[in-house]
Amino acid sequence: MERGRPLPREEVTGTRAEVTGARRIVVKVGSSSLTTAAGGIDPGRLQALVDALVAVHRTGTEVVLVSSGAIAAGLAPLGLRRRPKGLAAQQAAASVGQGLLVAQYTAALAAYGVTTGQVLLTVDDVTRRSHYRNAHQTFAKLLELGVLPIVNENDTVATQEIRFGDNDRLAALVAHLVHADLLVLLSDVDGLYDGNPALPGTTLLSDVRTDDDLADVAIGSVGSAGVGTGGMVTKVEAARIATGAGIPVVLTSAPQAAAALAGEGVGTLFHATGQRRPTRLLWLRHATEAKGSLLLDAGAVRAVVERGASLLAAGVTGATGDFHAGEPVDLVGPDGGAVARGLVNFDAAEIPLLVGRSTGELAESLGATYEREVVHRDDLVVL
Repeated sequence: MERGRPLPREEVTGTRAEVTGARRIVVKVGSSSLTTAAGGIDPGRLQALVDALVAVHRTGTEVVLVSSGAIAAGLAPLGLRRRPKGLAAQQAAASVGQGLLVAQYTAALAAYGVTTGQVLLTVDDVTRRSHYRNAHQTFAKLLELGVLPIVNENDTVATQEIRFGDNDRLAALVAHLVHADLLVLLSDVDGLYDGNPALPGTTLLSDVRTDDDLADVAIGSVGSAGVGTGGMVTKVEAARIATGAGIPVVLTSAPQAAAALAGEGVGTLFHATGQRRPTRLLWLRHATEAKGSLLLDAGAVRAVVERGASLLAAGVTGATGDFHAGEPVDLVGPDGGAVARGLVNFDAAEIPLLVGRSTGELAESLGATYEREVVHRDDLVVL
């Protein structure tokens, strides 16, 4: 394929309109789809993926690639046979492998005249208000300049507490962050089956429209055991995140990437089930772990869940955990169940001073800085 002007995407009868109509696509590829049996990057597999991405990019469609493989790429240079279990060892492998991985992508894309840029993310980058705005603006500018961004979790510095854990979920959240029209998940399995695809008698599901279509599906952790962290469970969960936010998803194998991106009926198409939501709240719900809990009375639960109100101190009956202002906490009702998650405006040590008191009373006794919501509705998502 030679470098040339953007070409129109063909509208072929029988193709998936959700794919051919997409003008911005996020593609995720797993470690097992890029590596050799020994754990290093397979140049042939990487080149085939790049060929497929460039074919779409040349039509004028914007493409963002979420690529696993940094840790896998670092195994051989470090003399490791398998993905290490310890976080420090994983970070060391990622430090060595990330540069090798991106260098190969950069060279392969440059042969087509396509410029790439690396974006490394942690959960903290996209849940804190100022950080997520910067992430969104960075992607917007890269795409405006015609760059094909390559995204990965920042394994080198991420702590256990701020890790995404798998790039399937990261890809779903990035798809929402960049306002993508489509998410394509590439794996070592050619779609979602109603059982283990290695066994006879199982059937490929070509379409998933609602969770009802998954009622009789045995979703196990299939594939990617040696060098990756994800299985079919994480891919279905990623599909749920994306489709629930209005983004359709195609799940198929990496060798079928070109066919999938051309809109052919390969793999499994998860149809969008919901509408787009505020980006940061999607991250808050799916990419954070609560640092503690705020205990609510029944009236506060109704106000938060039914009326979409902020959480005021008057409705708080207590707190658990050791959290600080700006961190995510669960809002728990009288029955002990979490009803919402939000970014709290006070430290855990301050909550006993606030319990059951009106904002006016707090301002009078503690000062004007306490005359504010415990959790503002803009920083809160109902679970």
